[in-house]
Amino acid sequence: MSDSLHLEVADFEHDVLTGIYSEETGKPQPLRFAITARLKPLPRYEPETSLDASKNYMDLKFAASDALPEGVHFKLIEAVTVKIVKLAIAEAGERIGITLHRERRG
Repeated sequence: MSDSLHLEVADFEHDVLTGIYSEETGKPQPLRFAITARLKPLPRYEPETSLDASKNYMDLKFAASDALPEGVHFKLIEAVTVKIVKLAIAEAGERIGITLHRERRG
């Protein structure tokens, strides 16, 4: 079994034009994202390992923000691994949404 390293951003909220049903389209709706990026880990992290060898969590958050341009309607939202919770349709704090995992091709 090989080691794996996951960089995560959870509970990231952003207004997005999305959906296929009439009650969803035409206005941005708040979505809550949990994003996980699987990274290739170093063989071993030693106490002297340079900070340059680490990954910046904020880079993942900013990449997610930049990937969601204003004014663009997404019928379906896709990424490597994304969990989306539709906040506007929850009635009692439940989490209604999807988790998508797609392997990179090529």
